[in-house]
Amino acid sequence: MEEGLEAWAGGLDGLFGLVAGRFFRTEPRRRARAYVRGLLAPLAGKNGWTLAEVAGDTTPDGMQRLLNSATWDTDGVRDDLRDYVVEHLGEAGGVLIVDETGFLKKGAKSAGVQRQYSGTAGRVENCQLGVFCAYSTSTGRTLIDRELYLPKSWTGDRERCRSAAVPDEVEFATKAVLATDMIGRALDAGAPAAWVAADEAYGQDHEFRSWCERRRIGYVVAVPRSQSIPLSPSGADLAVDIAGLVGSRRADDLVARAPQQAWKRRSAGPGAKGERLYDWAVAGLYPPPDAPAGWGRWLLVRRQILTATQLESGMEPELAYYLCAGPPGTGDDDLIRVAGARWAIEECFQTAKNDIGLDQYQVRRYDAWYRHITLAMLAHAYLSVTAAIAPKDLLTGSSRSPSPRSDVSWHL
Repeated sequence: MEEGLEAWAGGLDGLFGLVAGRFFRTEPRRRARAYVRGLLAPLAGKNGWTLAEVAGDTTPDGMQRLLNSATWDTDGVRDDLRDYVVEHLGEAGGVLIVDETGFLKKGAKSAGVQRQYSGTAGRVENCQLGVFCAYSTSTGRTLIDRELYLPKSWTGDRERCRSAAVPDEVEFATKAVLATDMIGRALDAGAPAAWVAADEAYGQDHEFRSWCERRRIGYVVAVPRSQSIPLSPSGADLAVDIAGLVGSRRADDLVARAPQQAWKRRSAGPGAKGERLYDWAVAGLYPPPDAPAGWGRWLLVRRQILTATQLESGMEPELAYYLCAGPPGTGDDDLIRVAGARWAIEECFQTAKNDIGLDQYQVRRYDAWYRHITLAMLAHAYLSVTAAIAPKDLLTGSSRSPSPRSDVSWHL
């Protein structure tokens, strides 16, 4: 037990050694380390007061100064965090997952706050929205980047922005644009990633999908049942019973015509209660002229498995739809694996909020939001890496396809 505690402390010291150069004076560097240690501590609440108490301070002034006025390179810490994650968790088939989460707030002065839909709350609330990028491999997963979404009600009011320390050069950007900014940073930094996964908010955005293809990174993104699916201009078969379809069709219309033998039972990966089994079907789609050479496009469908009782009651299985693109050699199991990986960012949000205090900040400034979130992500990354690597690694400090389809047919 004592060796484990020493290894844990030594690992945290090593992590702070990586980011120490981003703090230009001793005081903010010491505060930041104490801040992260406090976020990792088993506290009921993690705010300026409780973090100060754990650090041995009598007031929260030092912690608030760290977030609001001290001079340090927040984005540099983010970059070091990403490199640390890649060193320990990186794999060639890594998945970059983008999604947003809400932070409930009172009042109207916190940067980016307004009444808007929060998936966290499941309704419209007064909140801030953060768009995040997670990195997931078979070894582990954690958050590696973040952006605060600023609605047009903010970017259209420069005085309001200045009162919350939003730089004048920050303009309105959609959540999908913020997502591509973060994915681009990870790819430019050499993060070993082959895939992007995202929910409907990003998947139904044509520009988001096109951007991924231009960057030559595969994607498996959720789309609504009403998503228009382009078919071969020659009217190639989707299945024998709908030969000759041209133009486009809704995703649910195409799936309703899929032959029964197109469905295959596969796991979307392990969950809290074992393997997450579903029935899946994959249809090859016609690649447009601007698709990367040799790449394919697919419609992937996930179908809920019903019990005998549910079937007898007449219950209909839930369906989920995904548009996919990938390089030569991409198989159905690859698409299913990436679709199943998207849940990893939800797990990251849950653990970061419940265990690290990702959402327990008490700041209003734009830059202070980034500073708290970045330090919380650093703490979460440390937990993720510590859980993923073997104890002996902690103690020693060591780290460690077909041609494109021209038709639309179900993979039988």
